[in-house]
Amino acid sequence: MAEHDVDRMLKRWTGAGVIDAETAARIRTFELANAGSHRLRWPIWLALGFGATALAAGVLLLVSAHWDDISPASRFGLVLSLVALFHVVSAFIAEGFPAMAATLHTVGTMALGAGIYLAGQIFNLDEHWPSALMLWAFGAAAAWGLLKSWPQMVLAAILAPAWLLAEWFVAIQEHQWVLVAAQIAACGSALLALAYFTAADRESIAHKALNRLGAVVLPFTLAGLALVGRESYRSATDTLPGNLGIVGWTAAIGLPLAVAYLLRGRESWQIAIAALWMFVLVNVRWLAGETAMYAWWAVGATAIAAWGVKDARSERINMGAAMFGVTVLAFYFSQVMDKLGRSASLMGLGLVFLAGGWAIERVRRQLVLQARGGAA
Repeated sequence: MAEHDVDRMLKRWTGAGVIDAETAARIRTFELANAGSHRLRWPIWLALGFGATALAAGVLLLVSAHWDDISPASRFGLVLSLVALFHVVSAFIAEGFPAMAATLHTVGTMALGAGIYLAGQIFNLDEHWPSALMLWAFGAAAAWGLLKSWPQMVLAAILAPAWLLAEWFVAIQEHQWVLVAAQIAACGSALLALAYFTAADRESIAHKALNRLGAVVLPFTLAGLALVGRESYRSATDTLPGNLGIVGWTAAIGLPLAVAYLLRGRESWQIAIAALWMFVLVNVRWLAGETAMYAWWAVGATAIAAWGVKDARSERINMGAAMFGVTVLAFYFSQVMDKLGRSASLMGLGLVFLAGGWAIERVRRQLVLQARGGAA
């Protein structure tokens, strides 16, 4: 804990009469004497991350190099032992080096996925392949429930949606060219990434981990949403049979809303608004034209930035500014540039980058300052 944080809390507690001045002095001495002793700096975390990756890669290479020389029974025993080894070693070092234990537990859960697929290969199983992802996701969720470790939670948060997407792709494999099927997958992925990105609790490590996961995944899911939103055709075959479309849209909207409610409680209504925005987005081009589609993207970018100001979260403001800038560039390339000459289009592009970038950055800084309580 930083020195100014200790002083601020002690001043507040002393002023409220919770502790006296002598107790506050003892607490301050203790905290400063132990400051940083239980916190890992970024080089150590970086070393642990690279070490875990190298260890997992080395084990996989070692096994794959001798895979053909091992009998099926030995293969299965090796797979089980590798999964168990990391967790057992982690249990022994958990008290002395918790961070290393958490890292090895994570490698063990990752090895579980490899073990599931290798077991299927050993016994020549040709079943419903998304079931392997389901078992892996359940294993990560069980590890999260037992260990209360945020890396296990992140693995579960990645594997569970991957399983559901795999189930969806299998369900629509006979209708894979139906546009609605792609729209459902894109909307569900983007909405769930947004729910992760807007996790509200600043003090919880789990919420911070989900927030960063969402920040990484959200731009890619928005790109997928943009691709399916650009398709303007509609045909008689552009429907899903039976109740498949109802089930798909219910899962794509309902599951992210449930996750958002668990993370934000009653404030999850913003995710419902985002779901409505996405549903309109994938249909607005063929209803109102391409210019309306870009305008709707600008509305979404502005809404995310305003959401960041409301909750005092600068990362949402930055995301909204980035979305707005990309929308302007995409509009220029698709609607303006081809209507100008070569020199005029290049000069216009330069003006878009210079003037537009300056304006967006200025507004972004003002919004971040406003969100932090300063004067705009």
